[in-house]
Amino acid sequence: MPANDNQRTTLADLSFLDIINDEDEVADIARRAERLGHAALIAMAIGLAALPLLWLMLM
Repeated sequence: MPANDNQRTTLADLSFLDIINDEDEVADIARRAERLGHAALIAMAIGLAALPLLWLMLM
C-alpha cells in the first residue's frame, strides 16, 4: 500500500448538504448567516468610528 493514498478508488462523500433535507432548514441557515453578517457589519462600523475617537481622546 502506498504512503500517499490520495488516489483511492472510492472517495468518501463528506458533503454537509446531504444531511440537510428540508428547504426550511436551508432557509433557517441562510437567515442565521444573514443575521450574523449584519451583526458583523454593524460591529465593524462601530469599531471604525469609535476607535479613532478613543485614540484622539487618549492622546
